[in-house]
Amino acid sequence: MLFNSYTFIVFFIIILILHNMRFAWKVKKINLLIASYIFYAAWNPPFVLLLWLSTTVDFFVGRALYREENKRKRKWLLVVSLVGNLGMLSFFKYGGFLLDNFVTLVHALGFNYHPANPGIILPAGISFYTFTTLCYTIDMYKKESEPVKSILDFSLFVTFFPHLVAGPIVRPNQLVPQFATPKKANQEQLLNGLFLLSLGLFMKVVMADTFLAGPADTVFTAHNNLLPLDAWMGVLAFSGQIFFDFAGYSTCAIGVAMCLGFTLPQNFRFPYAANGFSDFWRRWHITLSAWLRDYLYIPLGGNRKGSARTYVNLMLTMLLGGLWHGASWTFVVWGALHGTYLCIERWIQEIRNKGQLRTSMYVPAEAKQAVRASMAPSFLTNLFTNQFIKMLFVFFFVTIAWVFFRSADFTTAWRLLSSMFGNVQHGVALLPTLDIIKVSVIIVALVGTHWLMRHSSIAELIKKMNWKLLGFVWAAMVILLVLSQKSSDSFIYFQF
Repeated sequence: MLFNSYTFIVFFIIILILHNMRFAWKVKKINLLIASYIFYAAWNPPFVLLLWLSTTVDFFVGRALYREENKRKRKWLLVVSLVGNLGMLSFFKYGGFLLDNFVTLVHALGFNYHPANPGIILPAGISFYTFTTLCYTIDMYKKESEPVKSILDFSLFVTFFPHLVAGPIVRPNQLVPQFATPKKANQEQLLNGLFLLSLGLFMKVVMADTFLAGPADTVFTAHNNLLPLDAWMGVLAFSGQIFFDFAGYSTCAIGVAMCLGFTLPQNFRFPYAANGFSDFWRRWHITLSAWLRDYLYIPLGGNRKGSARTYVNLMLTMLLGGLWHGASWTFVVWGALHGTYLCIERWIQEIRNKGQLRTSMYVPAEAKQAVRASMAPSFLTNLFTNQFIKMLFVFFFVTIAWVFFRSADFTTAWRLLSSMFGNVQHGVALLPTLDIIKVSVIIVALVGTHWLMRHSSIAELIKKMNWKLLGFVWAAMVILLVLSQKSSDSFIYFQF
């Protein structure tokens, strides 16, 4: 079921009515659990069994992990959870990818092998709920928190419909404690939740689908070299589209949960205002970044085992993060680019830190600033001291990486990159002038808004806004939503 559908509106109204009736709290939680399964089953009912299986296995394995004292048995229990979750994820998400690469390798060796098409269907949101249950069993193995006592609470934690399909990726301690006592939204929470739901739908339906999806699809599905302006406008359109699409979903999820009295973690914090690549990942898909940091980067050694190992850990984390997004080598390259960005940024920071250390040791205090300024070429000095320039620098390279994220194959990616940076004499002009103007205005407004809001949040903005202005903005968003004809497009991150 999609947030941007009339079916969901009816579904959500029914849930709100049931949740605000005078039922016992346990009955309300059962209602929410049933509603969550219905929400998921609306896409493909048989895959509810996978969701149920993952939930049940990890609930009992997690409890056993916490109680078991024998180290060998605890490791085997963890292996059961890892194999079950990652095995299921690998089969459904990467089975076809692995088979295709195996066939390519066999053909390269001279063998004529043509297997039948496995016809594997990717269950919606499998990457998200797999990571949700995995963090629970890993935490139980580390004994960082107590096991969830009720299978009802654990099942609701995993399947709670606002975050089920595309996040935010929720940790047990962020949601399970909220099930302990009755939750019901007060008037302020209900109004804020409905506003966030409207804002999220506006971002998805109006901004992503109506204004930006068309130019992006036109450019990324082109079969000819393009004029540089058209290529850049298409890539920038996708930069905006994927933000509005995914941040729109997260905003909807947070708003829906708030209407029911629950709090979900923030997943985006104006990422295009980032002044560094590490800062970008502290602002973009925050819950995934934190998951990769806590359950992959740090266990690999983080930055505790020397510079060389730190660079390897950064690269491995981003490579696997790229592969998590999709079973394609283009996603791996996207992850590799971000890993490279992070490594270069860390290397520059290490040089700066060493220089500052030498300065503090050997130079009088009054001369430190002059020495520091003379340690690097003026270009680097300006680049890494001016926050706005750093933001534009980061946005430029993040946009380059989106080329591989969106491209169906490397041929498309290379064609686009050559069109963007090459002097294409025979490039095709695909985008009408109106689309070029539209994309330019939206992207400038988007980046400018992120820059102005970089130290704030939507919640703070709502509190500061005059109620008349807030009402006008809300009404305008709803009117544009009603007028839009793009309400049935699924969210981009549903495929992950």
